[in-house]
Amino acid sequence: MDREKFAEARTRLGKTQKALAELLGVSLKAVQSYEQGWRSIPTHVERQLYFLLVSQRGNGASRRKDCWTIKKCDCKKECPAWEFQAGHLCWFLSGTRCECTADKNWKEKMNICRHCDILASLL
Repeated sequence: MDREKFAEARTRLGKTQKALAELLGVSLKAVQSYEQGWRSIPTHVERQLYFLLVSQRGNGASRRKDCWTIKKCDCKKECPAWEFQAGHLCWFLSGTRCECTADKNWKEKMNICRHCDILASLL
Protein backbone atom coordinates (compact mmCIF):
# COMPACT_ATOMS: atom_id res chain seq x y z
CA MET A 1 0.00 0.00 0.00
CA ASP A 2 1.36 3.40 -0.90
CA ARG A 3 0.80 6.71 0.85
CA GLU A 4 -1.95 7.85 -1.53
CA LYS A 5 -4.01 4.69 -1.00
CA PHE A 6 -3.50 4.99 2.74
CA ALA A 7 -4.78 8.58 2.76
CA GLU A 8 -7.68 7.62 0.49
CA ALA A 9 -8.64 4.81 2.87
CA ARG A 10 -8.63 7.22 5.83
CA THR A 11 -10.90 9.57 3.89
CA ARG A 12 -13.29 6.73 2.97
CA LEU A 13 -13.47 5.79 6.63
CA GLY A 14 -14.23 9.41 7.51
CA LYS A 15 -11.54 9.51 10.19
CA THR A 16 -9.08 12.16 11.26
CA GLN A 17 -5.44 11.15 11.45
CA LYS A 18 -5.75 10.98 15.23
CA ALA A 19 -8.90 8.81 15.13
CA LEU A 20 -7.35 6.43 12.61
CA ALA A 21 -4.18 6.18 14.71
CA GLU A 22 -6.31 5.09 17.66
CA LEU A 23 -8.15 2.49 15.56
CA LEU A 24 -4.90 1.09 14.18
CA GLY A 25 -3.10 1.13 17.53
CA VAL A 26 -0.31 3.37 16.26
CA SER A 27 0.79 6.89 17.06
CA LEU A 28 -0.52 10.00 15.36
CA LYS A 29 3.04 10.61 14.16
CA ALA A 30 3.03 7.19 12.49
CA VAL A 31 -0.16 7.95 10.54
CA GLN A 32 1.26 11.32 9.50
CA SER A 33 4.47 9.61 8.40
CA TYR A 34 2.57 7.00 6.36
CA GLU A 35 0.60 9.71 4.55
CA GLN A 36 3.67 11.80 3.85
CA GLY A 37 5.62 8.79 2.60
CA TRP A 38 8.31 9.17 5.25
CA ARG A 39 7.62 5.66 6.57
CA SER A 40 6.53 2.57 4.75
CA ILE A 41 3.21 1.15 5.89
CA PRO A 42 3.72 -2.10 7.80
CA THR A 43 1.80 -5.10 6.53
CA HIS A 44 -0.12 -5.54 9.78
CA VAL A 45 -1.33 -1.92 9.58
CA GLU A 46 -2.34 -2.38 5.94
CA ARG A 47 -4.31 -5.54 6.78
CA GLN A 48 -6.08 -3.82 9.64
CA LEU A 49 -6.95 -0.86 7.41
CA TYR A 50 -8.41 -3.20 4.77
CA PHE A 51 -10.39 -4.94 7.51
CA LEU A 52 -11.86 -1.62 8.66
CA LEU A 53 -12.80 -0.71 5.08
CA VAL A 54 -14.44 -4.07 4.43
CA SER A 55 -16.25 -4.01 7.78
CA GLN A 56 -17.50 -0.45 7.43
CA ARG A 57 -21.27 -0.26 7.90
CA GLY A 58 -23.11 -0.08 4.60
CA ASN A 59 -20.09 -1.31 2.63
CA GLY A 60 -22.15 -3.60 0.38
CA ALA A 61 -22.40 -6.86 2.30
CA SER A 62 -24.56 -8.05 -0.60
CA ARG A 63 -21.52 -7.78 -2.90
CA ARG A 64 -19.55 -10.22 -0.77
CA LYS A 65 -18.90 -13.47 -2.51
CA ASP A 66 -16.92 -16.34 -1.10
CA CYS A 67 -13.43 -16.86 -2.46
CA TRP A 68 -13.99 -20.57 -3.11
CA THR A 69 -16.94 -19.75 -5.37
CA ILE A 70 -15.14 -17.03 -7.33
CA LYS A 71 -11.90 -18.98 -7.68
CA LYS A 72 -13.62 -22.38 -8.18
CA CYS A 73 -11.38 -23.76 -5.47
CA ASP A 74 -10.62 -27.50 -5.32
CA CYS A 75 -9.04 -27.46 -1.85
CA LYS A 76 -11.61 -25.42 0.06
CA LYS A 77 -12.25 -28.11 2.68
CA GLU A 78 -8.63 -27.81 3.91
CA CYS A 79 -8.80 -24.00 4.04
CA PRO A 80 -9.52 -21.87 7.13
CA ALA A 81 -11.63 -19.49 5.03
CA TRP A 82 -14.03 -22.39 4.35
CA GLU A 83 -13.86 -23.74 7.91
CA PHE A 84 -14.88 -20.38 9.39
CA GLN A 85 -17.22 -19.43 6.51
CA ALA A 86 -15.15 -16.30 5.90
CA GLY A 87 -14.65 -16.47 2.16
CA HIS A 88 -14.67 -12.69 1.90
CA LEU A 89 -11.88 -12.48 4.53
CA CYS A 90 -9.47 -14.99 2.96
CA TRP A 91 -6.88 -12.21 2.60
CA PHE A 92 -7.06 -11.61 6.37
CA LEU A 93 -6.65 -15.22 7.52
CA SER A 94 -3.45 -17.18 7.99
CA GLY A 95 -3.12 -20.55 6.32
CA THR A 96 -5.44 -20.01 3.37
CA ARG A 97 -4.84 -22.38 0.46
CA CYS A 98 -5.50 -19.96 -2.40
CA GLU A 99 -2.53 -19.52 -4.73
CA CYS A 100 -0.35 -21.39 -2.25
CA THR A 101 -0.47 -18.56 0.28
CA ALA A 102 -0.46 -21.04 3.18
CA ASP A 103 3.31 -21.26 3.04
CA LYS A 104 3.94 -17.54 2.62
CA ASN A 105 4.80 -14.95 5.22
CA TRP A 106 2.41 -12.02 5.63
CA LYS A 107 4.34 -9.72 3.36
CA GLU A 108 4.35 -12.25 0.50
CA LYS A 109 0.69 -13.14 1.13
CA MET A 110 -0.38 -9.48 1.00
CA ASN A 111 1.54 -8.98 -2.26
CA ILE A 112 -0.63 -11.74 -3.75
CA CYS A 113 -3.86 -10.53 -2.11
CA ARG A 114 -3.43 -6.89 -3.24
CA HIS A 115 -3.86 -8.10 -6.82
CA CYS A 116 -6.65 -10.55 -6.12
CA ASP A 117 -10.24 -10.04 -7.26
CA ILE A 118 -11.57 -11.06 -3.84
CA LEU A 119 -10.07 -8.14 -1.93
CA ALA A 120 -10.60 -5.73 -4.84
CA SER A 121 -14.32 -6.58 -4.99
CA LEU A 122 -14.76 -5.64 -1.33
CA LEU A 123 -13.10 -2.25 -1.55
